[in-house]
Amino acid sequence: MLKYDPLACLPSSEELPDSDDTPVDNELQDLIPGLLKAILAMAWPERMDWYFGVDMGIYYDPDLPAIVPDGFLSLGVERFYDENLRPSYVLWEERRVPVLALEVVSQNYRGEYSTKKAEYAKLGILYYVVYNPFRRRKSRLEVYKLVNNAYELHDGNPVWLPEIGLGIGIERGTYLGIPREWMYWYNQQGQRFLTPEEKEKLAEQKAQQAEQKAQQAEQKAQQAKQETQLLRERLRSLGVDPDSLI
Repeated sequence: MLKYDPLACLPSSEELPDSDDTPVDNELQDLIPGLLKAILAMAWPERMDWYFGVDMGIYYDPDLPAIVPDGFLSLGVERFYDENLRPSYVLWEERRVPVLALEVVSQNYRGEYSTKKAEYAKLGILYYVVYNPFRRRKSRLEVYKLVNNAYELHDGNPVWLPEIGLGIGIERGTYLGIPREWMYWYNQQGQRFLTPEEKEKLAEQKAQQAEQKAQQAEQKAQQAKQETQLLRERLRSLGVDPDSLI
């Protein structure tokens, strides 16, 4: 009997467009999710069951164009396919809906609070995170959780995401030499994970401290050696053989 595999009739990720050809109109739309991805790679160095996409298409229907969040996180999937990596994220191949979608608002609204929010809810994406750097009175960070097919806003900064095992929030810092407000991952105690630059700087500081301690130990050893030599010479001047005292 012929077995029917519906997946065999659907296009693969290699056959689908890997971009919507829409350029970002705000550099933060690339930098912020890129930073989150870099931090995550250091926070979960041994885990291979997650994927963070940046400006990548999510295909959920072969007859419809992909939706393209600024960033998204999926759990329970392969981190790498092969050396060519993923051209796009295809739900009928991955069999996992992303657990989090991120949008960074530009001066030209792109439906972050309306159409995209509705699309992500329809897909069943558990968390929807919106960062609006242009807000002054309202909160620039909004974290929504899907409850009964509708998104509910969660207060706080950072906001703990128990299903992910991380918190997400914003605070001032420096990334790529740029001092401003950035988005970070946090642990359950509210401590944020270091950026690659910060981790490298910390490693350099520890190396310098270790070198300084080694130099101090060497100086103390040289000083003790000199003091011992002076004592031996002092004893000889008094007619005492230093070796006889050992």
